Amino acid sequence: MLTTSQKIYIVCIKRPIGFLGALVGLTLLSPIFLVTIILLFFANKNGWKGVFFTQERPGKNEKIFKALKFKTMTDERDASGNLLPDADRLTRVGKFIRSTSIDELPQLINILKGDMAFIGPRPLLVKYLPLYSEEQHHRHDVTPGMSGWAQVNGFRGDTSIQGRIEHDIYYIENWTLLFDIKILFMTIFKFSNSETIVK
Repeated sequence: MLTTSQKIYIVCIKRPIGFLGALVGLTLLSPIFLVTIILLFFANKNGWKGVFFTQERPGKNEKIFKALKFKTMTDERDASGNLLPDADRLTRVGKFIRSTSIDELPQLINILKGDMAFIGPRPLLVKYLPLYSEEQHHRHDVTPGMSGWAQVNGFRGDTSIQGRIEHDIYYIENWTLLFDIKILFMTIFKFSNSETIVK
């Protein structure tokens, strides 16, 4: 349950700054967007369908939204029509885009729409919702983020879901403007050191 001060922070500070930040980010990063779109258009061998990837994720209050990413794998299939293993579908362009976290940049559009924020618990897969305890469901009391406390502490796709959720709950229980600023600077530091922190 959010406190009154946290609700005021969301309405008066976090959401307006997030909207403006995403708008400025999309403007400044538009050359990177354009180059990435062109590269994926050809690398994924599927025209415009090979550029963007959407996946349903639970957002605030567990409302389902479509998280947007750049697509880093092709849709190549075997003779039986089954998708090839991920390793076989990940192109060199895709590897670079993942390693630099460029694949996450389209989520700036999710921030503009209000589905996500810059900082908050990373939205996990919908399939995990029935597995959460009552306490763990509180990770959805706030808008999910592009980066969060779990990510800057090393909890990525190659670590336990349980560990990520524990860090998310810690974030919810200790969430303030200063905490968000701390996570933001930790994110920038890790990104500048070529660490992929979002997953």
